[in-house]
Amino acid sequence: MQITQEMDLYQKLNILTDAAKYDVACTSSGVDRKGSGNGMGNCVAAGICHSFSADGRCIALLKILFTNECVFDCKYCVNRSSNDVPRASFTPDEVCTLTMEFYRRNYIEGLFLSSGILKTPGYTMELLYQTLYKLRYEYHFEGYIHVKAIPGAPQELIQKTGFLADRMSVNLELPTADSLRKLAPHKTRKHILAPMRQVQLKRQENKNELVLYKNAPKFVPAGQSTQMIIGATPENDYQILTVAESLYQKFELKRVFYSAFIQVNQDALLPVLPGGPPLLREHRLYQADWLLRFYGFGAGELLSESHPNFNVFLDPKCDWALSHLEQFPVEINRADYYTLLRVPGIGPKSAQRIVRARRMGSLDYQALKKAGVVLKRAVYFITCNGKQMYPLKIEEDFILRNLLYSSGQTPAETVTYRQLSLFDDDQIFGAVPQKLVQTGL
Repeated sequence: MQITQEMDLYQKLNILTDAAKYDVACTSSGVDRKGSGNGMGNCVAAGICHSFSADGRCIALLKILFTNECVFDCKYCVNRSSNDVPRASFTPDEVCTLTMEFYRRNYIEGLFLSSGILKTPGYTMELLYQTLYKLRYEYHFEGYIHVKAIPGAPQELIQKTGFLADRMSVNLELPTADSLRKLAPHKTRKHILAPMRQVQLKRQENKNELVLYKNAPKFVPAGQSTQMIIGATPENDYQILTVAESLYQKFELKRVFYSAFIQVNQDALLPVLPGGPPLLREHRLYQADWLLRFYGFGAGELLSESHPNFNVFLDPKCDWALSHLEQFPVEINRADYYTLLRVPGIGPKSAQRIVRARRMGSLDYQALKKAGVVLKRAVYFITCNGKQMYPLKIEEDFILRNLLYSSGQTPAETVTYRQLSLFDDDQIFGAVPQKLVQTGL
């Protein structure tokens, strides 16, 4: 194994935590696994405690790249082979040592491990597997681990790694195959989807094994996720949301993450973003994604070819409701659960509370407020016992003006895109002990 070791561990950590900040496909564990009592850490369904930087990136996990060296030259990536940036690579033991030492100091709750492509996809996946194997069986770490499956790596390596990880992810990178050919010509949609399908099928097989054998090892128990870069290519919101819906239905993904394109390279094929990364568009896609997963909406209901993009000034649910005023107002005391879910200002929990509370008697607006309904949005779309809360017109222009007024100004333009470092804020983490620096930990 040939891995550069000219730098000390502290220098590598600076480089490879910074190199990982553009990967947003990490989330809480979603898996319940108690520690054995012989190792360190555990993983519970309540999830991992997170901290977030100003741009929303999660930092509670030790989020690092195994290496930022890469044989690919993706136009949008800061680590592409043609970029003149400091390069570094960890060894499996270094990743294990960092994870254990940061865990002991209560800086982190788990590990998020991704990587550039060192030599070949198979060679890189072998290094990731060795790292996880050492961490589980030599260092006895029983906490949460999220690892990337490398497209193009041998299936047996991905399978062995999946039995050591809690969650795996394969980045889709860009929404369409045409965009991938344009900006990442070394990658193909076929190679990206292949490990997704493998993880899906193996998870299904593993569920059957666990029914027969209770002590069978679990394969990627927290499921798989992916990430799409938004704004680097000309796809509209309808295309992006349709791709996400297809991934949920065909590959049983847990999450699709959306990453607003940040221009870190100068290239003629990349768009110029004078207003900065499209963070508000990213936010609307996350809201719409929530509607797909928990509210029973389809991509074709929220958008269409004639209405291909969300109104950035309204959340997608309000946008949909304004386009379907013929379905409103909804009578709170008679509407079924799924109809209630489509009312702006009513979420799954408040809809459940309404359905339960109606068994005891009819509800009024004060009861809805106690149930958690956001009345400043819902009031335009509901009635209680046939009456509106105020005499309001069910007209698109009237409701739109009032919703925009109640939401206030659009988010501030001054946003920082720098991920919070493990080193540069002593008030949060405390100064890094001198002994840690001297020993390379």
